[in-house]
Amino acid sequence: MRLDKYLKVARLIKRRTVANEACDTQRVVVNGREAKASYQVKIGDIIEITIGTRTVKVKVLAVPEHVTKAEAALLYSEISE
Repeated sequence: MRLDKYLKVARLIKRRTVANEACDTQRVVVNGREAKASYQVKIGDIIEITIGTRTVKVKVLAVPEHVTKAEAALLYSEISE
């Protein structure tokens, strides 16, 4: 699954266009490298999203095509630093 779609499906970012824009402006890092929106997300990837002064770091646990709102939080686990 594309990174921008994963961020939307997992509800880490509300809209896919916003997720795409975040990738284009290098605010999304996957496994320590800046990632493009077309990056294919895999289980075990570490994603860091910087929005304003806030940084969210998560580990990918699942990559399904469709998910309900209740199941969205099960797609990743937050990593605290």
